[in-house]
Amino acid sequence: MKVQAKSCRHTPEPSSLYAKWMDADWTNLRGEFPVLKEWTYLNTASLGPIPQCVVRAANRHFEHRDARACLDFLDWFSDIDEVRAKLATLIGASPDDIAFIPNTGSVLSWLLTGIDWKAGDHVLTLSDEFPNNLYFGGALQRKGVHSSTVPIPGDRFCIEELIECLTESTRIVLASAVNYSTGLRPPLDEIGEELKKRNILFYVDGTQSVGALSTDVAASRIDVLGVHGYKWMCCPPGTGFAYVAPHVREWLEPNVYSWRSHRDWRNVDHLHHGTPELPASAIKYEGGMQNFAGIYAMGAAVDLFESLGRGAIEEQVRVISAATRDTLRAAGAELLSDKHTYYDAPIVCGAFEGVDASRLALELQGRQITVAARKGRLRVSPHFFNNEEDMTRLADGLREVLPLLRG
Repeated sequence: MKVQAKSCRHTPEPSSLYAKWMDADWTNLRGEFPVLKEWTYLNTASLGPIPQCVVRAANRHFEHRDARACLDFLDWFSDIDEVRAKLATLIGASPDDIAFIPNTGSVLSWLLTGIDWKAGDHVLTLSDEFPNNLYFGGALQRKGVHSSTVPIPGDRFCIEELIECLTESTRIVLASAVNYSTGLRPPLDEIGEELKKRNILFYVDGTQSVGALSTDVAASRIDVLGVHGYKWMCCPPGTGFAYVAPHVREWLEPNVYSWRSHRDWRNVDHLHHGTPELPASAIKYEGGMQNFAGIYAMGAAVDLFESLGRGAIEEQVRVISAATRDTLRAAGAELLSDKHTYYDAPIVCGAFEGVDASRLALELQGRQITVAARKGRLRVSPHFFNNEEDMTRLADGLREVLPLLRG
């Protein structure tokens, strides 16, 4: 396995650390996550814990600035272009397709302001989506655009229901790769294929999947993908990336203009050239200066994923998610994955009869077990760093707490 140890040009990560990860088992890797010393952390769907290699990558940038000020600031852009290439590989894209973002709301704003909306246009998303996607349609009402959601009765997703909701005026469909509150993992490849036939844009929020599950923008016919890295990519908040397909970039104008809008922006001694000539790549959407420390951190996270093997991570996530379902099921939870297909994600949701999920989550938190409650269900979201010991602690916590809440 080839290991990419270099996380930035001026301060590379020691290659010995990545070599250690290659040979280490998953338990030894837990040392990179200090929170695991005191907490049973099963809440990556809220925020992913940040590994020490990611912290070091950000700190090295600040230390470099302390030592050299901004004498080589153009090299920082070259460094983040290397991260851009790594992110492109992660989702099966080209570096030209990738733009750095502070959050997925930024990507949606590009589409909100960049599409030439007409009165009567239609926006479709799924029921119980993340608020970003639901608010998108409502924000367009003043332009005469109407929105609707695909019904998911009894939490049973059916692609035929989605197809029936499509009309001749549907301009875009928005969906999360994994639903934040239920763990629904809709069949993106099938949806993308259907939308491509109808020339309907497909926007996917990959925040709850990239870093844990494989993503292939070409196979899923995704037109625009937004990923905030603070969950499954284990990066600092405010660090993310977007994929914008080449055919979308042909017509989607930036809604932010800055000194980097002109394709010759690196010529900093002579910046003004009149009307900017926009680059063809997705860089044109980024704006000016970037969150360099956060992007260096994201580069280190991707290096970690590559050193472990993305396929190995996904398999580890699959195994620990199955163990989570077993643990909840044994404690008496009713799981969505036991009733319906498309609930095989690492966001595992279960309801306990007669138990308030929010109180249950708080009681477990008091026992240093971090989970969440969403829509009346306990939400447990393990990642590759979780293990059997965490499942034992969760089982013990449930065994202790559930009788108290029912009593």
